[in-house]
Amino acid sequence: MEIIIMNTVKTFNNNLIHILCVLCAINVFSCAYEKEAHRRLTPPKSTRDFRIEKIEESIPADPAKAIHLIGIFEIIYGGENTNEHQKIAELKERAIQNLKNDQEKAVTEKRWDDAASLERSLDALGIAPESSVKESNYLMAQAKEFLTNGNELAAFLTAVRSNEIAPVKADDALLFLKQAVRARQRRTAAFFLAIADRYGAAVDKETRLFAQGSDDPSAMIKGVATVLIDKGIKIERGRGFADRVLGSAFFVDSTGLAITNYHVIESEVDPTYNGRSKMYIRLGDSTSAQIPAKVIGWDKTMDLALIKAEYKPEYVFSVVDRAIPKVGESVLAIGSPGGLEKTVTMGIVSALGRRFLQVGDVIQIDAAVNHGNSGGPVIDMQGRLVGIVFAGIEQFPGLNFAVPAERLAAALPAMIAGGKAVRPWLGLTIAETAQGAEIIYVSPLTPAADQVVKDGIYITTLSGREITAGQGLLIPAMQDVLFDRRAGELVSLVTSDGKSRVLQMAARPLVPLADAAKIDSRERMAAPLFGLILEPSVGKSITPSYLIKKVVRGSIADEAGLSLKDPVTIQGFRLQEKEGYAMLEINVKKRLSGYFDTYMTLPAMLDSPDTL
Repeated sequence: MEIIIMNTVKTFNNNLIHILCVLCAINVFSCAYEKEAHRRLTPPKSTRDFRIEKIEESIPADPAKAIHLIGIFEIIYGGENTNEHQKIAELKERAIQNLKNDQEKAVTEKRWDDAASLERSLDALGIAPESSVKESNYLMAQAKEFLTNGNELAAFLTAVRSNEIAPVKADDALLFLKQAVRARQRRTAAFFLAIADRYGAAVDKETRLFAQGSDDPSAMIKGVATVLIDKGIKIERGRGFADRVLGSAFFVDSTGLAITNYHVIESEVDPTYNGRSKMYIRLGDSTSAQIPAKVIGWDKTMDLALIKAEYKPEYVFSVVDRAIPKVGESVLAIGSPGGLEKTVTMGIVSALGRRFLQVGDVIQIDAAVNHGNSGGPVIDMQGRLVGIVFAGIEQFPGLNFAVPAERLAAALPAMIAGGKAVRPWLGLTIAETAQGAEIIYVSPLTPAADQVVKDGIYITTLSGREITAGQGLLIPAMQDVLFDRRAGELVSLVTSDGKSRVLQMAARPLVPLADAAKIDSRERMAAPLFGLILEPSVGKSITPSYLIKKVVRGSIADEAGLSLKDPVTIQGFRLQEKEGYAMLEINVKKRLSGYFDTYMTLPAMLDSPDTL
């Protein structure tokens, strides 16, 4: 009887549990259906709501991005909704506080690069960071840390950057002066001696004599090497040839770090290259041993690369002078033209401010330069490094070019960090005019496009500064403001239409205008590539027709003789990205030639030097 009762109770309990489970499931599904019903009856979110959500999501991980997005929101929607305006103001305060917190944490953790970067972002907002330490102090602390870790090159460069922001203290100058003497870097020692002397600091006689001395070319050539890139065998018309790239390099650190050109070592780091590629350096003639070397970092936009070999050089070049030679000054070029090691040639500085690279300007020299000189140093008569040979034009002997040493110094920290140097940009193409820096094109999907920067206006201030420079040097001067900053940082921009913006800089594409040409119209690309600014023409043409609104002075359109109000129709546009150029085919009726109908093909290189 007891067994029957127990089984009955057990069965009842099981059934009860089953019923309760069913009821719970019904309740859960009922709630889910109710939520779904509510969702279906809820109006869809507006674009404004999505933008606000995106801002909120960005604040914890990337407050700089949140501030950039707030700028976009304010431009699009303004302050028409009081509650919404208050919400955006609260989000901005949270983002700024997060930036301050991140900066203070970076200082606490001694992440000096991060601390300096965050301070620059706060400065763009006109806000003092939580930490009272300034960027120059961060850099000096980092320089001393580099020195402690035996990284002399980075230490000297960082100390110089600190001095450019605020004068280095006497004790710090003496510290780096002594280290420069130990490293036998005479020009670096001279740099810090000059600072120590301004303070009247005591310097021993031996140190002073070394710093005030000079090196002659016979000593300098010991710090120059031949670079050999072995690419195996090349087959042409059934015959095999040794495929080798020849260049030069010069040592900038006693650990075997050396500078050369990117185009010399390109096959070593280019992911699209499928062949064999091995790099060596050679210190003597063709009978000397080949020492294996590797690439540490590279900057394609500046045609520079940092390489390393397990070798202790007899001479190390100083890179801290940032000396700018004058036109007409005598210079020496050292390298391996045709593989003839340690060749020294002499010439003068023919011109400054030539625009051949995407960023900055270069020096024109007439010292004899040939195949194999690429990557070699250019020295003035005081023994200062003033440039790095990167190009010569074979058809025009004596027409040769060098990257200025001051630009090498600015590019080196990113290369020392290793890998590809990433530079920031805003997405603008600039034309230098009598009125200043005119924005002639805004690339799609860039920070400037996000915040609706218009073309046809002028940049008034960049990063809180009104940029001034000599004729032809305004754009390089503006590029210099952004060059050593990070992608992701904030920067302030004020334009002639009275608008002030704070933008988060993006990573600069390798060839910015090639990317833009893939997604923008050929009519708009006529401005940044060819200097041809168009406006619609009122007429009865079957195809879209235009009038020339403006021709950028010195541009390809200007050289082709096009002028204001010339009627134009575009017949074709070809993007040859691999070859590095674009072609624009137009029919134009030149007004100054009696409206004679002319078919023209305009070519342009994609790596424009006028982008910011």
